[in-house]
Amino acid sequence: MRLKLTDPTHGVSISGRLELAIELARSAGDVLLDGLESDFTISTKSSPFDLVTDIDRKSQETITSGIHESFPNDGVVAEEEGCTQRANNEWMWVIDPLDGTTNYVHKFPLFCVSIGVMHGDEPVVGVIFNPFLNELYVASKDSGESLNGKPIHVSKNDTITSSMLVTGFPYSKTSPPNNNFYNFVTFMEATRSIRRLGSAALDMAFVACGRLDGFWEVKLRPWDVAAGTVIIREAGGLVTNFVGEHFDIFSRFILASNGLIHDSMIEKLREAAENEYLQRSGQ
Repeated sequence: MRLKLTDPTHGVSISGRLELAIELARSAGDVLLDGLESDFTISTKSSPFDLVTDIDRKSQETITSGIHESFPNDGVVAEEEGCTQRANNEWMWVIDPLDGTTNYVHKFPLFCVSIGVMHGDEPVVGVIFNPFLNELYVASKDSGESLNGKPIHVSKNDTITSSMLVTGFPYSKTSPPNNNFYNFVTFMEATRSIRRLGSAALDMAFVACGRLDGFWEVKLRPWDVAAGTVIIREAGGLVTNFVGEHFDIFSRFILASNGLIHDSMIEKLREAAENEYLQRSGQ
């Protein structure tokens, strides 16, 4: 039974919302696993590459109904509601009920539920759950982070040449500029390797636990990055925009790393932008 967290000891706290986020992520994960072998429906949204299933919507309803029941005054920004605006509430939940839908459709086991909570403009709770691998990433501001209850930390790799990075491509990948191609080539030449996993939330979780050293992407949405931002920061990493400035989850350009290679990544992004400009201007 869902915990009732509207009493004074929980109603204004980070811990109460973290507790509920964990519960809802697990419940939504059950929805994803149950639906994986079902005859789910598939449709497209903004482009032929932007997929959605009825399981996305069932997962989202599981999460949003739990939030509205326990914290009725909190705002919600959720992918399948199509809402991209900052909610005018003290507390705001930012939800991706199924990050990695294309993976899910192809039954590739890298997909997750991502739940972030903002207090004002600051992300303070992050929960990412991959139900297929049963990996639960949890963090809250100034209280640490864990993977399945064990502390995690970003990698200690301090050189970009020995780094393994991760990225993705926007649904508008066939429409330059800012389709991430120049960035990808620049980093491919400069690093040990690059992965493209198909879930921005898991990309960030893997940076947080040290499996990967850095992540960058363009044209993401707040529900892709809210939870991961908290988890990486609490794991000792750094999250900024492409020029090293403060990252707002409503920004479209994110750079995250173990902190040690951050400046090198910024330099490579600058180099890629200059090369793209020169190529497109015919110089």
